[in-house]
Amino acid sequence: MNETALRALAAGLTLLAYAALCAAIWMRQRRRREALTQRGAALAGNDPRAATLVLFASQTGQAEALAWQTGRWLHDAGTPARVMSLNEANAELLRQAPQALFIASTYGEGDAPDGASVFAEHIMGAKADLSSLRYAVLALGDRQYANFCRFGRLLDDWLHAAGATRSFERIEVDNAEPAALAAWQSQWGGAPADDAADTAEAAAAPWRLARRSLLNGGSAGAPVYLLAFAPASGPAPHWESGDIAQLSLASDPGRPRDYSIASIPTDGELHLLVRQERHPDGSLGAGSGLLTSSLGLGDTLQLRLRPHRNFRLGENAQRPLLLIGNGTGLAGLRGHLRARAALGRHDNWLVFGERNEAHDYLCRGELEAWQRTGVLQRLDMVFSRDQAERRYVQHRLLQLHEEVRDWIARDAAIYVCGSLQGMAGGVDAALRQIVGEAGMGELLASGRYRRDVY
Repeated sequence: MNETALRALAAGLTLLAYAALCAAIWMRQRRRREALTQRGAALAGNDPRAATLVLFASQTGQAEALAWQTGRWLHDAGTPARVMSLNEANAELLRQAPQALFIASTYGEGDAPDGASVFAEHIMGAKADLSSLRYAVLALGDRQYANFCRFGRLLDDWLHAAGATRSFERIEVDNAEPAALAAWQSQWGGAPADDAADTAEAAAAPWRLARRSLLNGGSAGAPVYLLAFAPASGPAPHWESGDIAQLSLASDPGRPRDYSIASIPTDGELHLLVRQERHPDGSLGAGSGLLTSSLGLGDTLQLRLRPHRNFRLGENAQRPLLLIGNGTGLAGLRGHLRARAALGRHDNWLVFGERNEAHDYLCRGELEAWQRTGVLQRLDMVFSRDQAERRYVQHRLLQLHEEVRDWIARDAAIYVCGSLQGMAGGVDAALRQIVGEAGMGELLASGRYRRDVY
């Protein structure tokens, strides 16, 4: 067989492998949609119009999981339930429902999660007569943030102002506080709130630290490390790019730490990018200190892998991707790029920001290799402190507004990962300036705008 024939064979095998991977993703998504449809039909009974609505506003999946649990509790007690995202609801649906239960997370600086942003803008932004509706609100939040449970509170206030009647006072949950969740459960009965069938989360499993590499030696900022973990026993749990590894600490069990996963299962390792946090008194942050300092090579710890469905590729796997982020937000974007490389999809554009090129070009060799081989069709690195005037990723997007519009016109999906303060809000404002409010509404409604910011 000559060289030309060998190249043709290799190309054919690559295409076959790509087709098989695409088919596997499509089948997995199809099975999940079918399972959700079947579960929803079973809970709603013969007449969905008579069912209690269970509406969730979820960003990382916790509110969605609790909504499905609540729906099952109602069903088991003899009450049909219809579970759906808040973005799927409208005022007419609420007027026709006998009762509606709202499970609402708060995202960012007190905002609605992306899965409820369309409802918040178009439904809550208008007057409505909901005087026939009885409702209850479970608001999820974290008291470490200034706007604790803000969206759940705004939703409750809007419903009450529209004439709806509270079945009982709003229940607020601080970081999955068991007592508050038990108070919600007591209203409907049912199994404990950590039922694995609803949360679809793997149990915590032991992982062994195989490698730890400093990525930004000499940086003016805090050290950033790439950590590689291998399963300590048995096969690794499955995850998808975009998912989260959760670390629970014995010293602070009520506040688990979430880290974006920077690898895919076929890598054979679980990768995290972690910035070392140091308190004013010089002590290290509990989670980052353990991961970047005190945990020795070969030592093990327990990590729970959490599906982050709102940040997975899902139906966007076949679309061009515009990936935007900064700092350790590269972790979630790196996971997606590794998944895209495995699929043979090269229509990827990364816009990424850090401090200085000399010290803070995280994963430089890998990113430049992807650019050379075409995995990255375009790479824009933005170093904020390499010039007199600070420049950030949102400024680069505005500079490249025509190219951004072109990618969106080609049906691209946008994924944003990194810091909430500054970057996420700046990127959102830049995109709204580039495509307009109607364009952003379309991106959100179609699931083509996804964020994992912290």
